[in-house]
Amino acid sequence: MNTIFRNITAIVAGAITGGIVNMGIITISSSIIPPPEGVDVTSMESLKASMHLFEPRHFIMPFLAHALGAFVGAFIAYMIAANRKITFALIIGGLFLIGGIMNVFLLPAPAWFIILDLVAAYLPMAWIGGKLAGSFSRSE
Repeated sequence: MNTIFRNITAIVAGAITGGIVNMGIITISSSIIPPPEGVDVTSMESLKASMHLFEPRHFIMPFLAHALGAFVGAFIAYMIAANRKITFALIIGGLFLIGGIMNVFLLPAPAWFIILDLVAAYLPMAWIGGKLAGSFSRSE
């Protein structure tokens, strides 16, 4: 397979797979940790208006969604990329970080969560995903 095509495929597949993981976790999160009473988690307006009701436990699943989405997407990108594999894993982390930064402007959250999310969920998890993928690909 052509190197450029394979690397582009790595980015697309990593972003899509990571996004599916992210949205899957977000989708099931309210059944694991129920939101405060009266909050409609499917409505951005309801989330904005009721963010003050959320407790720290309500931020566990969004953090996991962001971290695992970046992790899985980076893992997939590393496995598919033809060369500079860790770079492509980190590109996925960067794309997810951009999404996280955009989310900060769209949805108010406590400062502690914003800092934790932006610092720990995206690039570090993408790096770990890439490193783990590297250990799997060397063992073959």
